[in-house]
Amino acid sequence: MSKIYILHENNEWTAHLTKRLNELELPYEEWHLDEGLVDLTETPPEGVFYSRMSASSHTRGHRYAPELTESVLAWLEQHNRTVFNGSRALRLEVSKVNQYTALTKSGIRTPKTIAAIGKENILKAAEKIGAESFITKHNRAGKGLGVQLFQTIEGLKGYLEGPDFDEPVDGITLIQEYIKAPEPFITRCEFVGGKFVYAVQVDTSEGFELCPADACQIGDLFCPVGEEVEEKPKFQIVQDFNDPIIEKYEAFLKENQITVAGIEFIRNEAGDIFTYDVNTNTNYNSDAEQAAGKYGMLELAKFLGSKLKTEELV
Repeated sequence: MSKIYILHENNEWTAHLTKRLNELELPYEEWHLDEGLVDLTETPPEGVFYSRMSASSHTRGHRYAPELTESVLAWLEQHNRTVFNGSRALRLEVSKVNQYTALTKSGIRTPKTIAAIGKENILKAAEKIGAESFITKHNRAGKGLGVQLFQTIEGLKGYLEGPDFDEPVDGITLIQEYIKAPEPFITRCEFVGGKFVYAVQVDTSEGFELCPADACQIGDLFCPVGEEVEEKPKFQIVQDFNDPIIEKYEAFLKENQITVAGIEFIRNEAGDIFTYDVNTNTNYNSDAEQAAGKYGMLELAKFLGSKLKTEELV
């Protein structure tokens, strides 16, 4: 019998999807690709395949999971299996350089960015970018890990020479102009089946680590002990979000064979949109979804179920 196959390396991020698949009584199987083998002489099973491989896998001890997944995807695609978020999506997931070049090709504005390897070249990139404020980030990353904000070249130099410098897993550090927003938030647009589902506003006042997954939440870490503080939700779904950028994003996803994604942007003080992240291993925040009555994983499970049914009719 055909199944839905989920390719991933993090059970915590997949539990919400399998819960919905169980609710809909859909057959599925998980392929946990932190290690394994790919027998190119065999034929893959029948079914539909959905990759949730993450660029941040190395932070969970799964350094080569993306490379193994790329091999599996190549094998599946060779045999013309139905694959969602396949090889092209993975290539963008693990490289922000690839993301920015693809976004620019689609006419989507990104912050000015320079890629560098080596501390001397990181300094040269910061000097060349000529921005009042700039950030560093990893080319292969996730959850905003490795993102640092600097106001001066001297500040960057101190960071590079100090014990806190975070070496990127692929060696590539990005220097990027800092887009100053009039209010401390970014917007993340969620897509399933290449179509817009909802936009969520994310509070950035506490920093850049912005993974919406429940496992990444900080809880009461910043609440004063013994005081009751009215806490503004970090993630809030925007009702009736409508902007011309959505049409551009959907065209971009189609052009790059990406089925499921969260795309993040920020507006500057003039209201201009700068897109800075494409997450093809998107997660959803349960509190925000509960408040809005919209559920990304449910939409994804329905989408995969419909594609499985279509596959079985062929």
